[in-house]
Amino acid sequence: MSIAGPWLLLAGAAAATLRWLRVGQREHYIPGSVTRFEWRWLVAWVPNLVLGAATAAAAVATLWWPYASLPAAAGLAAWPLGLGLRGRTDRLAWTPRMRRLAGAAAVPLAAAGGVGFALGSFTAAAVAAALTVPQAVDLALVGMAPVEERLTRGFVERAARRLQAAAPVVVAITGSFGKTSTKEYARHLVSGTRHVVASPASFNNRLGLARAINEGLDPGTQVLIAEMGTYGPGEIADLCRWIPPSVSVITAVGPVHLERFGSLEAIARGKAEILEGAATAVANWDDPLVRKAVEERRGMQVVRCSAVTDDVEVSVLPEPGVLVVRLEGAEVGHLPADGIFPMNVACAVGVAHAVGVPPERIGERLAGLPRPQHRGVVARTERGVLVIDDTYNSNPAGARAAVERLAAVVPGRTVLVTPGMVELGRRQAVENRDLAAFAAQRLSDILVVGRTNRRPLLAGARGGTARVWALAHRPEAVAWVGANLGEGDGVLYENDLPDHYP
Repeated sequence: MSIAGPWLLLAGAAAATLRWLRVGQREHYIPGSVTRFEWRWLVAWVPNLVLGAATAAAAVATLWWPYASLPAAAGLAAWPLGLGLRGRTDRLAWTPRMRRLAGAAAVPLAAAGGVGFALGSFTAAAVAAALTVPQAVDLALVGMAPVEERLTRGFVERAARRLQAAAPVVVAITGSFGKTSTKEYARHLVSGTRHVVASPASFNNRLGLARAINEGLDPGTQVLIAEMGTYGPGEIADLCRWIPPSVSVITAVGPVHLERFGSLEAIARGKAEILEGAATAVANWDDPLVRKAVEERRGMQVVRCSAVTDDVEVSVLPEPGVLVVRLEGAEVGHLPADGIFPMNVACAVGVAHAVGVPPERIGERLAGLPRPQHRGVVARTERGVLVIDDTYNSNPAGARAAVERLAAVVPGRTVLVTPGMVELGRRQAVENRDLAAFAAQRLSDILVVGRTNRRPLLAGARGGTARVWALAHRPEAVAWVGANLGEGDGVLYENDLPDHYP
């Protein structure tokens, strides 16, 4: 066993490495993300805290008692409980980038082992490597970032040349939320007049946009609508250097990605990078941080958009049963109030106006406005249950609006299914507690999925009238809905989290 012990530890470490490589891939290869998720799994559930501590203790005990390698290796392969090696929602994909990352992760693991070997023995080397797997993957992400940038530079440069040759009007859209809906609305409004290409799905980073341009932009394209996301300062500025916008849109500034930016003001500065060099800004004038960011830029034409006042260039305001769309003070059309995001429509109308679509054409196109998938989409099951699919939403304002919508249109039992909202930094617990308290006063049942936000959601719901259920996974919640709801009832699926979240 003294000879086999280190090899058992390394086998457990190999299994753990596959698990944490998958987390790194799911988190878009962002350095630091793996250690952050290790901590989330450690503190989300007491059994994981106990198993993690026991596994570490057994690994260290192997230095003196070789048989401790058996429970240590088993713990390394199993921990954290609930984060499978294969995954339920997305498996590890052995792309060329992942293979490079796996090779790079071997370097810090070998270095940790080398330190252990220098301090003691092969067993010490195995212990050191086994206890530092998430950190090794994060170090590999740091080291590979400039390598990946260099490897993909030609792909991005080809996209930049293709864009320059086609020379469309570039519309760049960013915001803490509302980007994709605004993009789809704008694409529809503009496509009736001009040949428009929009970046697909959520292809809103460097490689996603390069792929969208290389595969989708043709020489006759007149307008390119590019959704731009960011996880940190400087990312949108980098995108705008090779996709220079003529029209820049900021839909909202909110606490999404707050844990990465640190403050709402920092998020606003990151989003405002999209304004650099643009001739026209289309802005959510109801958002004070957006307004401040635009007002600080001089020499731009500004299309102000509002969902609360018509004292702006574009407004989308509620009237009995409809939303009325006004452009430059004149009504251009109206929409059904249900399932439409007024501010996103306003920004999309602002885009169409900015690229020269006549008001009458905008009005004509409003009737066929698309409903972006998984963003407030309404359906009804064969049993007559109303389903609101809002699984791509993870912002406090949108979540509350969806709860109010369910409560307003469903006469029977009303159910919220949610894992809560993430990436809200220090506000995450508060926002989830407030959402649960809000829903518990308006709905009949709340199904809390997973453990990521279980404690604040349960605490928030405690003072309301709703019945509360805690379930491990979303499939259990779907089964509960199928077994308990019928004609006249309704369910809201608010946000969804992949399985690398607790």
